[in-house]
Amino acid sequence: QVQLVESGGGSVQTGGSLRLSCVASGLTFSGYSMGWFRQAEGKEREFVAVIRRSGSTYYADSVKGRFTISRDNAKNTVYLQMNDLKLHDTAVYFCTADSNPFGGSRWLDYRYRGQGTQVTVSS
Repeated sequence: QVQLVESGGGSVQTGGSLRLSCVASGLTFSGYSMGWFRQAEGKEREFVAVIRRSGSTYYADSVKGRFTISRDNAKNTVYLQMNDLKLHDTAVYFCTADSNPFGGSRWLDYRYRGQGTQVTVSS
């Protein structure tokens, strides 16, 4: 049974930083593309970033230059380092996984999804 468990969310002021983690189990982690999505209250879920099994990355324009996605295959963990956080970054952040080597920017591109972790940015 595949499980993705996010952690690291919390409350932070604008300009601050947080690092999200997602630990995967039940799959061969190194063979999966790992993504992060987010959903703000009352809004549609949106793509944040993906790191493919090759290690290549792709970001949404809204987070480019502020967020960094990385992975540690030895720990079955994907990270999302979030710097210079802004009010509009407030959302529930979800970790996703799929064996497709190209990853993707659509929620439906990912077979497995976590339960999410809340990030709240305040002024």
